[in-house]
Amino acid sequence: SIRSKRKGRTFALESLSGKSQDAPRLSSGMAELDRVTGGGFVPGSVLLMAGDPGIGKSTLLLQMAGGLANQDVDVLYISGEESVNQGALRAQRLGVRSGRVQMASTSNLETIRELAGQLKPQVLVIDSIQTVFLPEISSAPGSISQVRECAAQIMGLAKGSGISVFLIGHVTKDGQIAGPK
Repeated sequence: SIRSKRKGRTFALESLSGKSQDAPRLSSGMAELDRVTGGGFVPGSVLLMAGDPGIGKSTLLLQMAGGLANQDVDVLYISGEESVNQGALRAQRLGVRSGRVQMASTSNLETIRELAGQLKPQVLVIDSIQTVFLPEISSAPGSISQVRECAAQIMGLAKGSGISVFLIGHVTKDGQIAGPK
């Protein structure tokens, strides 16, 4: 690691001389999802899943959470749109019954970070990025400034803690991912 002259920051560096090993990947337990993610997901990565409303994004990631729990992986599923009771009912219908999957209903990014710090999950699912907000930003959840800053802070959380993060994103009427790209 290298120490910066500015504010005592430390940077991790790795040589790309060909001696590096492939990063360890965490299998979702779902062959097609693993194929799409290049063989599983890398700890500290952030993936965005976007699609039309009702297409099954939440259902797919809740099923993934159940598959991960069956592999002894701890998952924190944050829903900004459904209550914990609604999410638990969906999980029961899908056969997801594990203490390794924790669910919370919040949109406040400070609360999400606090929960992630306390529970230390290996995987964090946020449903959806457009509902997440930081109280110090005066604009509404889903606004460009909120989505941009929340996404940046979530990336920092993922990289700093090694948590693999899945973000669910809404799609607009014309098929574009809502918010800043």
